[in-house]
Amino acid sequence: MQNSMKAPSSSSSFLSLLRVKPRSSSYLFTLLAFILFAAILCGHDFLFIFHPHPHSKEQTQTLFFSTPRNTTETEREEEVGCDVFRGRWVRDELTRPLYEESDCPYIQPQLTCQEHGRPEKEYQRWRWQPHGCDLPTFDASLMLEKLRGKRMMFVGDSLNRGQYVSLICLLHHLIPEHAKSMETLGSLTIFRAKEYNATIEFYWAPFLLESNSDNAVIHRVTDRIVRKGSINTHGRHWKGADIIVFNTYLWWITGSKMKILLGSFNDEVRKSVEMSTEDAYRMAMKSMVRWVKVNMDSNKTRVFFTSMSPSHAKSIEWGGESEGNCYNETTPIDDPAYWGSDSKKTIMQVIGEVFGKSKVPITFLNITQLSNYRKDAHTSIYKKQWNPLTSEQLANPASYADCVHWCLPGLQDTWNELLFAKLFFP
Repeated sequence: MQNSMKAPSSSSSFLSLLRVKPRSSSYLFTLLAFILFAAILCGHDFLFIFHPHPHSKEQTQTLFFSTPRNTTETEREEEVGCDVFRGRWVRDELTRPLYEESDCPYIQPQLTCQEHGRPEKEYQRWRWQPHGCDLPTFDASLMLEKLRGKRMMFVGDSLNRGQYVSLICLLHHLIPEHAKSMETLGSLTIFRAKEYNATIEFYWAPFLLESNSDNAVIHRVTDRIVRKGSINTHGRHWKGADIIVFNTYLWWITGSKMKILLGSFNDEVRKSVEMSTEDAYRMAMKSMVRWVKVNMDSNKTRVFFTSMSPSHAKSIEWGGESEGNCYNETTPIDDPAYWGSDSKKTIMQVIGEVFGKSKVPITFLNITQLSNYRKDAHTSIYKKQWNPLTSEQLANPASYADCVHWCLPGLQDTWNELLFAKLFFP
């Protein structure tokens, strides 16, 4: 015999709540009134309970690993709002470059492409145009006011140092000569804006963790070793920063497994294990997130992480010659779906996984896709060469072209426009 009882519908359940005794009804009214008051008082925080966490798995995959799709700009805008990391490069002779190479004395000779003979300036004349919106104009005066009385720090490798120098080039013209200075002390470089009581700093830590590549000058080792659980070795120098921008990627890409030191570099007998690049990188990301959680006050500080900077070592990938690279390239890649093999998708996935599980507020600067298009913006052969070039190299310029670092002014100024946008319009 079948049970004739049915589970009450949601509407009938609600009506049954209304058909309660007067005393219960009075209690229910009081409860509902309290909930309404709490909703008004807490506003966004109360509503947050009823919406997915911004770092949910689905949203994390979109945020950290999104490649262009065949949708219209309007559809993109409706889908993701104003995603400043999705867009296209447009030629702009009116506003580009944002400064002249010769007007910024802080650019290292590895990045001064005009000084080292680059015959054209096309790489300086491209502006990033997001789909469906515009980037806010970089306001150097506003940025300096934001930094008044504060300490801003970039932490990472030479690519992060390029972004650091770019920011100084964007700001220094507003500061009188007598009121600014730059000095390097080991791994730390400090630019001081004295009238603003502000510093903008760069700290060399290519793995973030302690490694055998930590010497800021002599660090070109092939057998790289990273010490597990050692972020405080460098992290003690980062404490007190009001704005901090991390990056780490290039040094993890060795073509083989990473050696992870389990003890100390001072041990007579060193014990190490080997990890895949992804597992080792995941270890570093988790260490960084934990360090931020313990050492940074989210009410007072802003933390950013810049995604991997792509290189362009194989021109065949964008339709060029089989033996070519970024050498002699003068225009961006126009295929919106282009993604070079030098940018490991598995690393982007690791970042998404770690940040997606974290509740630590770190703003992600997803510069990888937009930089992938810029095969023309590398320093190539137009930089200071640390060693004399051989006759074989001179006969084949592509053989010594630097397809990793970027000319200034150029692409990395856009990275700082994106940083500016996220700093003031999060």
